[in-house]
Amino acid sequence: MQSPQQVRAAALQLSSGAEVGRNLEIVDGLLAEAASQDVMISFLPENFAIMGAADEDKVGHAEDPGQGPIQDTLADAARRHGMWIVAGSLPLKSPAAGKCFGASMVFDADGNASSVYRKIHLFDVDLPDSDEQYRESATMHPGDEIVVVDSPIGRLGLTICYDLRFPELFRRLVDEGATAFSVPAAFTLATGKAHWHTLLRARAVENLAYVIAAAQHGSHPNGRITYGHSAIVAPWGQIIAEKAAGDGIVVADIDPDKPRQLRRDFPVLKHRKM
Repeated sequence: MQSPQQVRAAALQLSSGAEVGRNLEIVDGLLAEAASQDVMISFLPENFAIMGAADEDKVGHAEDPGQGPIQDTLADAARRHGMWIVAGSLPLKSPAAGKCFGASMVFDADGNASSVYRKIHLFDVDLPDSDEQYRESATMHPGDEIVVVDSPIGRLGLTICYDLRFPELFRRLVDEGATAFSVPAAFTLATGKAHWHTLLRARAVENLAYVIAAAQHGSHPNGRITYGHSAIVAPWGQIIAEKAAGDGIVVADIDPDKPRQLRRDFPVLKHRKM
């Protein structure tokens, strides 16, 4: 049972495909499931609206901030359920021809889009011991601003997937008051097996903050296989909820005051020298 100060949060896990309408139907059903469990804030994975046969496909579905079927669906769901929704990443129009932003948008319980974070670090890599290559910069334009928003679980720092590998970003978010982080992801199977849990727990422990990581799982039309393992991590590093595979939700009760209590009693952040 929730204590009075706790807030129930959910991370949604799905295996998005090329059909935006179908993906949004699945998201809507999972949000309804979360609402039935008294969830106050739900987190969606990266690319929840589309993972097409080609990376260019998402550019054709890029929306202007504040309008478009993807945003309309989420705003409507937030209003119907009286629930905050952190939309992992969706394509927004960018100033670069043929490229879009990967943007995380936060909708409050009235359906208002209160904040937008545009992914800063783009996944341009060749995986070791593999023929897998990724060049997000070919179809995506990077953002350049950090975003922290007041939410039901406290000051929430927004990140997206590959950002997880850059601890300096998380420290900047902490400097802006973040006590929790959103990490929507589409981690590859190989990198997920190697690093996913380690990185999530590290970002939680070193910042004494909650980490809510909604993930893609399974095989997608472009041949990518994603790791799943959506998780909610406590500020002391415990994984308090996780879903290894399959569509569904993971739910945990979050105490918004816990990070502040830990930072007071274990003042590692005050001991920083740089």
